[in-house]
Amino acid sequence: MSPLTTPLKSAILEIGSDPRKMKKKQYHFFQSDTKKVIAEIGKDVLLQTLKNMLLIRHFEMRGEAAYQQGKVGGFYHSYMGQEAIQTGCIAAVGTTHWFTTTYRCHALALLLGTTLNEAMAELYGKTTGVAMGRGGSMHMYADRMLGGLAIVGGHVPIATGAAFTIKYLKKKGLVSFCFLGEGAVAQGAVHESLNIASLWNLPCIYVIENNQWGMGTAVTRALCIEPIAENMAKCYDIKSYTLDGMDFFNCYAGFKEALHEVSKTSRPVLIEAVTERFRGHSISDPALYRTKEELAKTMERDPIISFKDTLIEHKILTEAQYEEMDKEQKAIVIAAMKFAEESPWPDPMVLEQGVLAPEEA
Repeated sequence: MSPLTTPLKSAILEIGSDPRKMKKKQYHFFQSDTKKVIAEIGKDVLLQTLKNMLLIRHFEMRGEAAYQQGKVGGFYHSYMGQEAIQTGCIAAVGTTHWFTTTYRCHALALLLGTTLNEAMAELYGKTTGVAMGRGGSMHMYADRMLGGLAIVGGHVPIATGAAFTIKYLKKKGLVSFCFLGEGAVAQGAVHESLNIASLWNLPCIYVIENNQWGMGTAVTRALCIEPIAENMAKCYDIKSYTLDGMDFFNCYAGFKEALHEVSKTSRPVLIEAVTERFRGHSISDPALYRTKEELAKTMERDPIISFKDTLIEHKILTEAQYEEMDKEQKAIVIAAMKFAEESPWPDPMVLEQGVLAPEEA
């Protein structure tokens, strides 16, 4: 039986490469029923969800390769290992809300409608990119995505402002979703945002994607409280949820419940999705702070493989169908790379377009 077929209530996880700092962490995961979620979503949506997860994975793998070949400049932050979180969120809540995220932003942009060609061309810095080649890897956008933003914790006030706008304009049913890493939790802007969101009853769902490592520092060495959301939410008199970020079904059910909670109360919610990234902080980070054995153990819970195995177990998919789907998504991404390669570079003459500055007196 797949470990995803039974509800999660609590779990004790050992995470961290420094034995002096390693803790046994007891997470009280949101209870979910995989069979119920499967019945609710249906075969067609489940298969499309798997395609989305594979597309994100191949995009990251190919983007990483292009970066290592010098075709992508700046920094490159991979979402590999975390796909279940944002995929589960969008599957549960749809694309009509407002979304803000960090510089690890490729997956959310693709899920919210940025085309693969636009995203890949943006990595390459080409004019056909979603930001005309000016943003690169860290600054993706979509119609309902306020940006992938590079300042750690700096985007959280923006998401809070979006929630204020929703309330001010009386847009019933809409919510502002804010994805942040656990490394941002110590930033003052995060606490200021949570405080004002609670004071003003703002419809914002803050999602801490706890991938265990803020750059090269283990979360246990960076934050004084764990689990994060469960403890932090009490300080701001808001509700919290803890999700298994490696389990699409648990994420789907948790995000759906959180949206229902915010829609009912118009109060903010704090979520912690517990996961672990498969790469370093960025592709230029060799991640020597984590042993190969630890990484291999983490990758045993690959969210895509777990999702695939569950679909096979429920007779929704076969191994052969999965392999064919995987090849298809890989081919789509390779085609996007060709599109990016052949797209034109920006004309230096347009560099100052869109830049506003006061005239000199």
